[in-house]
Amino acid sequence: MALLRPPALLLALVVSELHCLPWFINVSESQGPGTTIHSFSFNCTAHMPMLELVHVQPPTTFFNQPSLSRWQKIYVGTVTLNSLARLDALAVNHYELQLRFTCGNNVTEGPLYVYVYRDPGYSPCSGRFASPAGEIIQVRETVTPGAQLYTLLLPGLELQHAQISINSAQDPPYFPGPFSINGQGWLLAPSQGLKGQAGKVFQLQILVTFGQNRSCHGMLKVKVLPVPSSQISFLGQARNITILDDLAPGSQVVQVRAQGFDVRYEILSPVPCPLFSIGREDGVVRTTAPLELAQAWGTAVTRLQVKAYERLRPWASVDLDLTVNVRSVNRWPPRCLPAMLVTEIPETTPVGTVLNTFTCTDPDSPGSTLNYELRFHSPPGPASLCLRGRALEVNATLDCDTPGACFQHAASILVLDGGQPLMTTEVPVLVMVIPVNEFSPACVPHTFRIREDAGPHTLLGSVVGTDKDYPHNSIEYDISGGPTAFSVDRLSGTPTPGLGWKGGTRVDCKLRLWAPLLGEIHLLGSLDYELQTLYRLTVLVTDQSQDQDPTHRRSGSCTITIEVEDVNDHAPECQPPFQELTIYAPLGRSVEVTKVSCWVPQEPQRLVFSYSIVGGNSQSRFSLQGPILVHNNMLGPPWPEQPHTHELLIRVADAGPSIPHLSATATVIVHLVPWSTSTAATRTRSAAVTSMTTPLLVTDTEAFWQPEPWFVVVLTVTSALFLLALGWLFSRLFQGLAQMLQTPRKPAQALLLNSIQGTEESIEGFMEAPRMEMPQTPSSVMSLQLFDGRAQDSRESPSSQTTLHLGPLSLFSPSQHLLSPPGNHYLLFP
Repeated sequence: MALLRPPALLLALVVSELHCLPWFINVSESQGPGTTIHSFSFNCTAHMPMLELVHVQPPTTFFNQPSLSRWQKIYVGTVTLNSLARLDALAVNHYELQLRFTCGNNVTEGPLYVYVYRDPGYSPCSGRFASPAGEIIQVRETVTPGAQLYTLLLPGLELQHAQISINSAQDPPYFPGPFSINGQGWLLAPSQGLKGQAGKVFQLQILVTFGQNRSCHGMLKVKVLPVPSSQISFLGQARNITILDDLAPGSQVVQVRAQGFDVRYEILSPVPCPLFSIGREDGVVRTTAPLELAQAWGTAVTRLQVKAYERLRPWASVDLDLTVNVRSVNRWPPRCLPAMLVTEIPETTPVGTVLNTFTCTDPDSPGSTLNYELRFHSPPGPASLCLRGRALEVNATLDCDTPGACFQHAASILVLDGGQPLMTTEVPVLVMVIPVNEFSPACVPHTFRIREDAGPHTLLGSVVGTDKDYPHNSIEYDISGGPTAFSVDRLSGTPTPGLGWKGGTRVDCKLRLWAPLLGEIHLLGSLDYELQTLYRLTVLVTDQSQDQDPTHRRSGSCTITIEVEDVNDHAPECQPPFQELTIYAPLGRSVEVTKVSCWVPQEPQRLVFSYSIVGGNSQSRFSLQGPILVHNNMLGPPWPEQPHTHELLIRVADAGPSIPHLSATATVIVHLVPWSTSTAATRTRSAAVTSMTTPLLVTDTEAFWQPEPWFVVVLTVTSALFLLALGWLFSRLFQGLAQMLQTPRKPAQALLLNSIQGTEESIEGFMEAPRMEMPQTPSSVMSLQLFDGRAQDSRESPSSQTTLHLGPLSLFSPSQHLLSPPGNHYLLFP
């Protein structure tokens, strides 16, 4: 205690304003009652300040209400321990004191934290138990042997493994037997009992051992009381009696009864008693005079002391105090202000809020106490309102978020005056609860899937919005930003009955305009999996009609993910779509003809295709190994002896999970030349050809130019103009030659003849220049006929001259030029 009492320490914790809270104070568990815990100062010049201790956590009565004292112009507040304080760091080592400071209209609250720390030198023996006089307890001599007489309340001893024992002598004959203390600190009566020990006082020295070789001493005094000499006593009797002032003299007020043998009764006080008397034998109290309060107001309350005793033993007696209250006859019911209560409160009104305080008086008995009762009508049951004295308060949370739980509460206050006859007044109460938009709506994120070929107005799914405010489904939906290819219904649902607001008053409505249930998401445009596969929409949910103020709305949001499912909407394309090939087919061997190259330009990631021959493979001589076309000459006879052309149709279809499966057709024309030995060939050449292993297939792709249409038109017009100019030039030349021939001269004729002959020779030389001799080849090769072409003699007419080149396998003619299709093949031999 001495640690906190010096004034210097009291001023060390002083602050100038209470807003400096919280404070943290350390207090030893050895501090006793009256110890100052904390002192502080503050200014409040214009008003009388007030400092209160609002509550303590954990609840305890160890702390007094703060005291206020004025020192010069500063108020000093002090928090102290009360007389019952017993601090124990092992039991509770932390207290939180909530202080409230009021200065005029300014109210400030703050916590004061008190930490209790252990004191190694602190002795648990304290109070009257450790004083020289000791603790005195009283017991009757009829106490049961071994009964519990007293409990040693020494805080913290059970945690310190304390041992309690009696170290004083308890020798007979003064002691009937030894008192004992059990492990729980209970003082027990001797096993022989205390019968016949009335009037004795037994002193017991108590030794408390705890900690490490630490102990303390205390004293207990047990005083034995005698048993009353008589068993006379009053039976259960009311001590307060109320009667009306219109009772006639001699009327019975009350009858008292006592238990005993031949009991008599008398009034001890007041003496004399002008208003009441008691029957000596029956104990009936009667009036002896009129009790008109209007004439004698002093008769309103009379206190009687009644004595009951045995006739043969007058000293065996017992007393009873009676209070007789006289009330005037009740004529008027109580009058209350207000006579009716109609009010509106928001549903967020805190519990304990006072709605109104009723003021009622009894005209028959001004100043008398009236009783107030709260009766509920709709809804029944004291759920939301309660009556404390004369004040109507909010008793529970006013929750308007459940159907039928809010709206309005109809009740009445029944005021009773307690007179005879009982007069009452009923005050109607109507409390209308206004809903408040407390919670923001919410929706659950969801993922929807839609095919990319879905058409506009397709329903993807619904967003379920929820709101804790009632009605729970009054929600609007909207999309915040995001793609414009989707929309959400702002309101979806059906009209439902409900309540509304009009002019600040709740009214019943037959139909609410909308009761949205789900926000349906629709597709507005078209989708393309190749352009975008994923969409994220932010759906806003906004509540409506949740508050008396229509502008007070809350909103929430959630993310909706839309995954576009791929639909096979592009057929594969083959490059080239048409191929014409020539191959040699040796007997008993398989020859790779070509590879079909296909893909989907719009979906380059699609690489899996299926290939099948759907036409032209009548003899099943061709097969597909994936995209590779193979000719198989191992199937046996009949083998083709002459060249043959096969026009194959190859179906290329995409494979995989996407449906439908689209396909394309590639055309491959194969000119098949059978490979066989010839009798016209020499033995050596035939062996060379026979020993040939696998032919080498070389692909030669010739590029060709396809001009634009406009270029063809310009070229045609230009060529026509050139030919006209050339014709005009030749016509002029022939006209000049004709004039010269009309007047011929020998030198000129000779010169003209030489010129013509030279021209013919140059033309003939030009025609003979491209001629080539065919190299000597085996007869088997020379006998091949390709594309129905024939090798002719160069001595034929120039118009039918044809040159055969076995290398490129193509025919050329001065009068006709054939453009070999792309992909011509050459067959080379080692």
